[in-house]
Amino acid sequence: MPLAPSPRLALNPRDPKEHHRASTTLELFFDLISVIAIAAVTAGLHHAISEGHGLEALPRFVFLFLAIWWAWMNFTWFASAFDNDDTAYRVLVMVIMGGELIFAGGAGHIFATMDFSYGLLGWIIMRLGMVALWLRAAVGHPDHRRTALRYAAGITLAQICWTAMYFSTVPGSPSFFLAAGLCFMVEWATPMVAERAGGTPFHRHHMIERYGLLTIISLGEIMLAISHGFGALFGDHPSVHAALVAVSALVIVFAVWWIYFCEQEPLPTTDLPVALVWGYGHVFIFMGIAALGASVAALVDVVTDHAHATEAGVAQWLGGALVLICLALWVTRDRVLALPPRFKLALPVLALAYGLAALTGAPIWVFALMSVAGVIWRAPRPPAGVHGLAGGPRQPRTDGT
Repeated sequence: MPLAPSPRLALNPRDPKEHHRASTTLELFFDLISVIAIAAVTAGLHHAISEGHGLEALPRFVFLFLAIWWAWMNFTWFASAFDNDDTAYRVLVMVIMGGELIFAGGAGHIFATMDFSYGLLGWIIMRLGMVALWLRAAVGHPDHRRTALRYAAGITLAQICWTAMYFSTVPGSPSFFLAAGLCFMVEWATPMVAERAGGTPFHRHHMIERYGLLTIISLGEIMLAISHGFGALFGDHPSVHAALVAVSALVIVFAVWWIYFCEQEPLPTTDLPVALVWGYGHVFIFMGIAALGASVAALVDVVTDHAHATEAGVAQWLGGALVLICLALWVTRDRVLALPPRFKLALPVLALAYGLAALTGAPIWVFALMSVAGVIWRAPRPPAGVHGLAGGPRQPRTDGT
């Protein structure tokens, strides 16, 4: 007769229609670790743009950003489905956070050298913590056992691939990035393969809130660069130009926030194809926001004579970041929502306008005016409802989700 799993080991799923489901303080604590890593990588891109070597640094930025986002996303979706907040769960999350801190602590060094020896150690620690959580979920409920075991196996396989890559490629070489792409393919394929055995019971509104919170935190990081622009007003030689750049940047960031949160139901269904595009596609939104922050910081450097780049050169990065945000938000949200045609076209047209301004090296105030026009077009007024934790207007829930 087989032994029943220990109640202390089992991790039962949560109700995907649970009422008043909100982000936990542990999840918010975890987000701060992710933001530390994102800030380090964004700083590397900022300095590269300022020095006129942004394109050379772009592959490194993309590589590290994808890794940071993937670690955040794996934990976020798992926690939405299985977070029971017991002692073992908290300890394992602490282990994951410890591994991510090792990775985050070396993010600047990795960006500069692509030598990620200790970064690999941190990555493996955090990913093995996720394997342990999935194994707990495998014994918690028979309906999710196969799915959880597939997740655990896929994550383990991916760590073997990363280790083999580290010992077989030269950091920063073409073979390095090719091998990294293959490793990411294993990572990204794991949820697709695992969910075919049975979908995990993630909470739709909880996921909307989790993604919204990371968006706010990411936008908040840009405020630091904006504050440096206003900081140029102080001292013996105040720079009004830098302050005007800061004002324009504030308008742009506020417009991005406004348009991102203008819809109450950005993830309208739990259907796997829609949820995967929404969940995976957000990496381009987050990456665009990070690149926008790097561009604003680089532009402040330029106008305060602390950079080798030109305003026109930085404008290409600024516009490119805004194009990426608009197109990614259209693909993940507006494309699948039942919107009036005038709203459906807003983000693609706005992306085109940003792209043309970038190509012509337009000053930042032009992008600010375009952002205002984008808000007027796509989000003319806040919808009636209750404001949720993530900052977006929400109608009172009647379906429990």
